[in-house]
Amino acid sequence: MTLDLLKRGKDIKLAIFDVDGVLTDGRLYFLEDGSEFKTFNTLDGLGIKMLMAAGVQTAIISGRKTPVVERRAQNLGIAHLYQGREDKLVVLDELLGQLNLSYEQVAYLGDDLPDLPVIRRVGLGMAVANAASFVREHAHGVTQARGGEGAAREFCELILRAQGRLDAAHAAYL
Repeated sequence: MTLDLLKRGKDIKLAIFDVDGVLTDGRLYFLEDGSEFKTFNTLDGLGIKMLMAAGVQTAIISGRKTPVVERRAQNLGIAHLYQGREDKLVVLDELLGQLNLSYEQVAYLGDDLPDLPVIRRVGLGMAVANAASFVREHAHGVTQARGGEGAAREFCELILRAQGRLDAAHAAYL
């Protein structure tokens, strides 16, 4: 973790996550009846909860729309959920207006080209380890973990560490 990433994470008030390839491993599972399921990592979920407990707001912006993502957001207590939104930068601007935040106060974790405009605009824009190479090249940083395999947890802990809150978040479990 570089000093630049820690500096960028210091003033983050909102962390935004893509879903497919970030909170999941990117694979899409369709059943014969047309329904869909996804697998999520519990490490990521706890990381998001720790971030929220430290006062950082969270959001999901996904280009796809599925009930399972709505359920996951509800389970984690993520208040800001945007699905079926291809232009993520438009959603970011809407959200910043609602929350009265600046780009510099936002962190974003993505994996593919639709995430890139947001990654490049926010204060801390990161890509997961298995993101598209072009996205990794243009992100402020890249997680060591792959999407759906703890990358979101790593991202959350980076923000907590940058804000001097990681030890307290961990101590709550001792």
